[in-house]
Amino acid sequence: MNRRVVGDMLGVAGATMTEAESAERGLEILDAQDFQMVLVDLRMPGMDGITAITIIRARGDEKAKVPIIVITADVAPDLRERCIAAGADDVIFKPVAMDALFEAMGRILARDARGDGPGSSSLIL
Repeated sequence: MNRRVVGDMLGVAGATMTEAESAERGLEILDAQDFQMVLVDLRMPGMDGITAITIIRARGDEKAKVPIIVITADVAPDLRERCIAAGADDVIFKPVAMDALFEAMGRILARDARGDGPGSSSLIL
């Protein structure tokens, strides 16, 4: 349900997006396609988001540098630091507000000069 809500938000901005039902499937999709950003939930069936981020960052190619935003309902005090240490670029919390999502995406895309804003291609795990 959360993927659908975030997907609808991205659709409003004209984003092209791809959804993955699990981290494992998301990693397969990332192997096959290029994305300007990856949105990762920390709690997914099978592999968790921190492990998925670590695998992406350990790649030996340009895809290891794709910006990653964590979307989570977890409010552990050290969560943000753990996500950043794993390689996430930003963390936003559920329920996701459209302005928070677009602000995080905009900051990262502006910093990396990889795109023109939320209308970029995104993979949602």
